[in-house]
Amino acid sequence: MKDTMSTLEKAVGDEFSNLTHTAERAASTARNGIGQGLHEMSNGLEHARSETGNALRQLASESDALLHRGLDKVRDASGQLRDKSLHARDAATTYIQHEPMKSVLMAAAVGAGLMALVALFSRNGHNGR
Repeated sequence: MKDTMSTLEKAVGDEFSNLTHTAERAASTARNGIGQGLHEMSNGLEHARSETGNALRQLASESDALLHRGLDKVRDASGQLRDKSLHARDAATTYIQHEPMKSVLMAAAVGAGLMALVALFSRNGHNGR
């Protein structure tokens, strides 16, 4: 019986040793897996940060280029408007110099028309109250 007990104790001890060894291997594998997962996650986050930074730099550059194009368009339109207004002023001056009587009559007609509109709107404004 003592022999059987000794054999049983040895078998239990061996099994316990095997279980301990298996648990240590499982824990080591889990640690390695977790470490590798954390490393891959860190690499992924670093890549995402880098790509985000690149995208933001590109967006800023494109926004800056768009702003400059817009300013150039405004500057060009302003110059064209200035040129057209100078041309209109010169044309009006030339017309007034060549046709002074017609110019005075046209100015009087425009003034009378504006006064009629003002009178019409002011009268409708008082009636609407």
